[in-house]
Amino acid sequence: MTKKIKVLEFICPTGFYGAERWILALAKNSNRNNIDYELAVTVEQNSQNLQLVKQFKSYNEHTHEITMSHKFDLSVIQKLVTLVKKRHIDIIHSHGYKSDILAVIVAKKAGVKAVITPHGFENVDDLKLKSFIWLGCQVMRFADKVVPLSKQLIKDVEKFGIQKSKLQYIQNGVDLSEVEQQENRPRVNHSAIKNIGFVGQIISRKNIKDLLDIFDSLFQTNPNIRLTLLGDGELRKELQEYSQTLSSKGCIHFLGFRNDRLEQLQQFDLFVMTSSLEGIPRCLMEAMAMGIPVAAYDIKGIDQLITHQQTGLLAKFGDKADLQLQWQKLLNDKNYANLLASNAKDFVYQHYSAQRMATEYEQLFKSLLMDK
Repeated sequence: MTKKIKVLEFICPTGFYGAERWILALAKNSNRNNIDYELAVTVEQNSQNLQLVKQFKSYNEHTHEITMSHKFDLSVIQKLVTLVKKRHIDIIHSHGYKSDILAVIVAKKAGVKAVITPHGFENVDDLKLKSFIWLGCQVMRFADKVVPLSKQLIKDVEKFGIQKSKLQYIQNGVDLSEVEQQENRPRVNHSAIKNIGFVGQIISRKNIKDLLDIFDSLFQTNPNIRLTLLGDGELRKELQEYSQTLSSKGCIHFLGFRNDRLEQLQQFDLFVMTSSLEGIPRCLMEAMAMGIPVAAYDIKGIDQLITHQQTGLLAKFGDKADLQLQWQKLLNDKNYANLLASNAKDFVYQHYSAQRMATEYEQLFKSLLMDK
């Protein structure tokens, strides 16, 4: 019998967002006869009782929480080296700048392979954070494989001098079984009020202020709408305060992190994004797979999912007036919205299943270990 490959998924989680859900989708859709995924997370201040850990345990009981006394506690390196050796890990697979830096060091010390999956890059102004992100990107050169989620991310990481032989593209995937389970439950929003929604981190690159402005402008002529935002992040308080200055404030709802995000998503009449930077957004894939009409700014990553007037509607980045028109089209023309939503659902099912993604990762891991 062929020995199972043991992969340690490693992340310094900031909540329960795209990267965390991506790890769950990979593990859940893997062939357990061939590959065994374990999970390691760092536990820092305010990150106890992590949702990722709870949910991963339903697939594999081997989850490991590594305590850090502060953000740059380097003692975690030796703790991880000990864990990798004790659990006979073959590959450490990391997600995020800090995780990537630590994983590459641990892999070198423990004598195992390191694989990095970039999920996207931040466009931040803070100099310290910029420097940290730069360091995380430089570390990618020392990984055994770098596997970005989108074609644009491939181009982005090439700028850091990574050897082409170390780069591999595996297209992102979404756990369609979760979507199908939710679709079997009845939609409860039968109100005449149309529900416009967003799911994701409330951080700078999501550009949510534009989203609020567009909603407020549309509200002036169509008060029978509401806006629901699921997710949390460093800008939530600031944006909530901003929303209270708008005439539509009574119809804007920040719900924070929700365990029932798919149930909430199912109630949307329109899913919207105004991001300035993305990999391939998992929330957008889930909305499309659930048959929710979608509209967004036309940026790299999103353009891999939405083809204008085929699987959704797009507007030039920053053109709030045009994106508002796209929202109106989808809200006012139900037949047209349903046609695009049906196309989008077919597209995601054909190209972005997590099962296909998990199979391709298994093949990658096998090829890496053959080179040992």
